[in-house]
Formats: sequence, C-alpha cells, structure tokens
Amino acid sequence: MRRNRRSYNRRESQEDKHRINSKIRSEEVRVVGDNVEVGVYPIKKALSMADEQGLDLVEISPNAKPPVCKVMDYKKFLYEQKKREKALKSKATKVVVKEIRFGPNTDDHDYEFKKKHAIKFLKDGAKLKAFVFFKGRSIVFKEQGQILLLRLAQDLEEYGKVEQMPKLEGKRMIMFIAPKKNK
Repeated sequence: MRRNRRSYNRRESQEDKHRINSKIRSEEVRVVGDNVEVGVYPIKKALSMADEQGLDLVEISPNAKPPVCKVMDYKKFLYEQKKREKALKSKATKVVVKEIRFGPNTDDHDYEFKKKHAIKFLKDGAKLKAFVFFKGRSIVFKEQGQILLLRLAQDLEEYGKVEQMPKLEGKRMIMFIAPKKNK
C-alpha cells in the first residue's frame, strides 16, 4: 500500500512541473493574470481570487521575492504547451540520404540513367551518396572510379554541391553531394 502511494506521488511530481493551488508554500505571493489586479497578496486571498474565477493559481517564478503566481487554467496551459512542442517537432527537418552505386567500368547509358535519378534525388532535397564499388581485382581501376565520380559532380553542379570529394574506403570510393538551397 505504501509503495503505491510513493509511486503515485513521484508520477504526480513529474507530471506537474509547477506548484499549483495548495502546493504553493509561500505566505505571500505576487499575483498576475487576466482579470486580476496585479499586486502582492497573502496566499489565502490569492487562492480565493483564483477560485472565484474557477481557475488555478500557478507558481511561475518560485525564486522571486515574493514568488510570482499566475491565475490561469492549468490543464489548458499544459495542453497548449504540448501542442507547441509537437508543432516544433514536426517542423524539424530530417535528412534523407539516397545512394547511387557505380562500377569502375560503368558505360555511358548506365551513367546517364543513374545521373537522371541523382538529379531527381537532389531536386527532392535528399543528400546523395555516390560510390564506385570495386569487386575483386577491379581495384586497379581506382583512377577510373575517381574520374567517374568527378564527372558526376561536374554534371550535377547546378543541382547540388560536393560535400566530400571522392575518398577510397576499403573497396568503395565514396562521394557526398548536398542539394543546393533554392532562393
């Protein structure tokens, strides 16, 4: 039984970040809010003012002398705060990375086909990771792979800018291209 009460209190304190109504410990508080005469009042008077309007007395600045309390609908305030946080989260951009894979001896038709896809990805706002994969002994064609990636970077110059020049990592030569910001 006792454990349940403790966990309930812990959950309640996490939920309510502000002290409200009877949880305010100070004897005197400065009261602010709509339809309230701003001033310093004893806690009982401040609580009765909030109660008359059917609202809560919420401690918004506990470190001030005397603490500042606002008369407001606390549940509505929490709801609007959650709504604002959700809106900010949805506006945060997520970076999408699309990959295009070449071989060291990719012919012109395949190159043009993959370049068309790369242009579409960059126009859609995604980053592009272009790489040449060397199988077996084809690693001897490192220069051909580098020339292929540099040619791609030059062809995509108007759609994006090179973030990382071609770099050999194991059996792959990788290059990153970021989309250009349209103004």
